[in-house]
Amino acid sequence: MSENVIFLFIGGIGFFFYGMKTMSDGLKKVAGDRLKAILHGVTKFPVVGILMGALVTCLLQSSSATTVMVVGFVNAGLLALKQAISIVIGANIGTTFTAWLVSSMSVFKVTHYALPAVGVGFFITCLAKTRRSKSWGEVLLGFGMLFIGLSFMKDAFDPLKESQVANDVFIMFSNSPMLGLLVGIVFTVLLQSSSATIAILQVLAFNGLISFSAAIPILLGDNIGTTITAQMASLGANINARRTAMAHTFFNVIGAAYMLIFIYTGWYVEFVDFIIPGEITLKNVMFYIAVAHSVFNVTNAFVFLPFIGWLEKVSIWLVPKKEGAIEIGTQYLEKHLLETPALAMQQARNEVMYMLDVATKAASCAAEGFLENDENRVAKVTKYEDATDNLQSEITQYVVDLSQRELSKEASQEIPVLIHNVNDIERIGDHSQNIAELAHVKIDEKIVFSDDAVVELQEMWQEVHCMLTETSKALHDNDTDIAKRILEREERVNELQIKLKESHIDRLNKGVCTLNSNFSFLDFIDNLEKIADHLTNIAQGIIGHMQWSGYKKESVVEGS
Repeated sequence: MSENVIFLFIGGIGFFFYGMKTMSDGLKKVAGDRLKAILHGVTKFPVVGILMGALVTCLLQSSSATTVMVVGFVNAGLLALKQAISIVIGANIGTTFTAWLVSSMSVFKVTHYALPAVGVGFFITCLAKTRRSKSWGEVLLGFGMLFIGLSFMKDAFDPLKESQVANDVFIMFSNSPMLGLLVGIVFTVLLQSSSATIAILQVLAFNGLISFSAAIPILLGDNIGTTITAQMASLGANINARRTAMAHTFFNVIGAAYMLIFIYTGWYVEFVDFIIPGEITLKNVMFYIAVAHSVFNVTNAFVFLPFIGWLEKVSIWLVPKKEGAIEIGTQYLEKHLLETPALAMQQARNEVMYMLDVATKAASCAAEGFLENDENRVAKVTKYEDATDNLQSEITQYVVDLSQRELSKEASQEIPVLIHNVNDIERIGDHSQNIAELAHVKIDEKIVFSDDAVVELQEMWQEVHCMLTETSKALHDNDTDIAKRILEREERVNELQIKLKESHIDRLNKGVCTLNSNFSFLDFIDNLEKIADHLTNIAQGIIGHMQWSGYKKESVVEGS
């Protein structure tokens, strides 16, 4: 293979990638937040999710971009696993649009207009006054570069027509569908783009280097290879995000497996021939490949549509929940219960108690990690804090929706109390994150406290930990007696804060503690005191609400 071939191919694929990225970025800006709204607005009907996944992928020109976005939404708790799976299935259909776009170069000579498109697109991006117009310029610029890249790749493969070695390799693909499948997987993993792999395949076929029947197994491998991007995006994400990525992989692997049967029997080629009757030529082979790509993804989507619930269960089985795993999403909120306000209110209360439990874990990991120099505990705090942030948003929206229903006087009075509780709990998560950052500094800089200082810090933490435990119980039982004990503990925490600061300054003056321990010590007790303040707010809310409503402890439904 000559240098000219290599350089043309590298340059061509570079133009193709950059053009696709530029066009995709422009389309994202034109659509704005509508893409996120489309995805987040998915209903519980899987077919709607599939249609939306296909639509968004057509706009983004990348199934990988859609699946990565979906994994991000699941990680943030904005999408449920079942919703995400339906969108990912739709993304597989949407990605076939690129193959149809590339096919146009064989009929309409789109490459003739590629350079003018680049020029016009560039001038629009430079001269346009509005952001939207500039974005359309990016779309046109990217479109032109994409086809210039295809043209370069076509020219790169031209000399291979005369190469016996190249012909022998492609004949080998024709005789071994499994080898073609493997090549499709490897190329897509390396290029990190199924669209690029399909485009290369179409250009090879257009140049007569590979037959249509040999291209089909590579198409299947391409659909498996593209799932690697979502798997990479899910690394370090929460469990439902990893399950979404696994469902994507399982969906495509199973689809490719049963489609191989039709390839070996020759029925796959015959079915495409049935859709596009006539002789396959160099001029139309690109369209045949686009059709074959669409056939796989559309058929696979229809096959799995009735089994999305089963696919969800399989992904849960393949990615089991680990002990101590952190759930970022809501546990009790159900939209359909909003029509029954009494039940919805109880679910909101349960969710607030769950949120407090998450915040308690965040505070415990942060404080104990700080005191014991435990990196593993400290590392969990960020995930717990992310969970409290998400729960604050979800609970607040749910309670606001609930407030628009017909509520009893007592329930109406409880609405602002719940919102205040949620805000206070979220702030506990924030202060826990502050303590975690102090812990990182303490561990990294090897800051050491005196034995007396450690005993004092542990004493203050125990008081705050007791407040966290008692607040949870007071919320569960609507117990004003426990709430009053929390107020008494908060006074004790305030006294400890003053006492500990005085003791620490005394140790600094005597040289018992080092200067670099000063800020860590003081910031730690200040954050604990602020956590105690927020717990006091919750306790006061319990006392005030019980007085306003005239509720009795016996009226609380146990275990609900």
